[in-house]
Amino acid sequence: MTNLGKLGIWRAATQADGDFARRAEALGYGAVWLGGSPGGDLAVAEQALDATENLTVATGILNIWQDTPASAAQAFHRIERAHPGRFLLGIGAGHREATAEYRSPYRALVDFLDGLAGEGVPSDRIVLAALGPKVLTLAADRTAGAHPYLTTAEHTRQARRILGDGPLLAPEQKVVLDEDDARGRETGRKTVTFYLGLRNYVANLQRLGYSDADVQSPGSDRLIDVLAVHGDGDAIAAGVRAHLDAGADHVVVQALGADPWPALEAIAQRLL
Repeated sequence: MTNLGKLGIWRAATQADGDFARRAEALGYGAVWLGGSPGGDLAVAEQALDATENLTVATGILNIWQDTPASAAQAFHRIERAHPGRFLLGIGAGHREATAEYRSPYRALVDFLDGLAGEGVPSDRIVLAALGPKVLTLAADRTAGAHPYLTTAEHTRQARRILGDGPLLAPEQKVVLDEDDARGRETGRKTVTFYLGLRNYVANLQRLGYSDADVQSPGSDRLIDVLAVHGDGDAIAAGVRAHLDAGADHVVVQALGADPWPALEAIAQRLL
């Protein structure tokens, strides 16, 4: 298992170039997670690794409907030869609403993991996008651990109980550095609202006790406030720390707004 450190940064693959990776490493972040279903050749991951010395680069996530185990394994082995131990392959089943070929996500994940194993990808260099108990258990049994997205510290607490003590738990947390309460909430809402149209995220939030009114687009204030923590540096750092206190090994920070760096710097100053 590669060393991720305590904090990482979630960034869309199209926005995570070498300069971004160098700056993240300089601040003390242990990993950059490439979101937005990066292409299977994972050239963007290699560019970020080329630009840094110790940073881990992870996919958050590679969509199993868009690539094959063989192509993912080929990219993994190429990157591993160039940067041993610094790449983590995060995979996930994406969303029913966005995939015409969608079938049982659990069975598809099992098949993809079987394919990766057949291509020689070590299980301890793979993580799963996991929300519900069944896939969290699969993550514990077949991979290094889980990378839940759009969750709360309470979900992290529950996920840790399901995973047990050993497997990696690396939840994502959105933050907005803005002391204006209404404006910070609306910045968060602009991003969160999209996910409230996706069944798997809504079902997970309802399992956590949020009502139909909470999860109905554009989302209640109390839901937005926990999914996209906003406020000053102390407030957003506390939102990240809550996951660590709940059992996360590594928290993946997604800073919302035009410029992510002030928020990422504020968190690094307080937690790194």
